[in-house]
Amino acid sequence: MDNLFGELRFGSRRRLRGTAFEAAAEYTGRWGWAVTVGTGTTRADGRCTCQATHCAAPGLHQGLGPAHTVDPATGAGAADLNRLRGGETALLLPTGRAFDVLDVPAQPGLQALVRLERMGTQVGPVLGLPTGRLLFFVAPGAAQRLPELLYRMGWDDTTLDLACHGEGDYVAAPPTTLGPLGPTRWLRRPCRDSAACPPEARLLLGTIAYACHRTRERTAEPAWTA
Repeated sequence: MDNLFGELRFGSRRRLRGTAFEAAAEYTGRWGWAVTVGTGTTRADGRCTCQATHCAAPGLHQGLGPAHTVDPATGAGAADLNRLRGGETALLLPTGRAFDVLDVPAQPGLQALVRLERMGTQVGPVLGLPTGRLLFFVAPGAAQRLPELLYRMGWDDTTLDLACHGEGDYVAAPPTTLGPLGPTRWLRRPCRDSAACPPEARLLLGTIAYACHRTRERTAEPAWTA
C-alpha cells in the first residue's frame, strides 16, 4: 500500500507554508468550497478540547463562525487572508455544506480505498490526517443519516471506529500542519467531478464498515491465534 502515498510527499515546512494562500484560492475558486482560517493552537497529542470523539481540526476551530470565511478571489476576510500570506497554515473546510466526511482509522481506511477502487467504485477526495485517520468526502447529509445507514447494512455504529463530520464541523485541509504531528495530506485529490458531486455515503459505507470491523476483530484476537 506504500504506493498510495507516492503523490503525497511534500517538501520543507517553508514550502507548506508558502502554498497556504494558493491552496485557499484553489479550494474557493476552483472547487467552490468555503474556506476558513483556523484559530488556536494544536495540542502536542493532537487531541482537541471540543470533546468530540474524533475531531478533524483539533485545536483549530474553536470560536469560528461564518464571518471567518475567506475567499482570495473576492478579498473576503481580508485580515485572515493576510495571515495566510504571512505563512499561516491553519486552513479549514466547513463540512455539511458541499460535503460531509467519513472519518476512519488509517489502516482499514487504506484497505477500503484499495478495495473500492478495484471494484470500480467512484471515490471522492480522500484526506489523510497525521493523527492516523483518513477522511472520505461524501455527499452532504451523511452525518445525520449515518446510524440509519449502518443499521440498514447490518452494522452497529457503536462497535465501529467510524465517525462522520457534518454541519458545524471543520476539516483541517492541506497544507495545514497539526503541530508536531505533521501535515495533512491528500491521498486522492479533489477534481472537477468529485468536488462538485462527491459520492453518496451508502456507496462507500459497506466496504469501509467491513474493513473497520475486520481490523477491530484482528486487534481483539489473542496474539497466539494471529
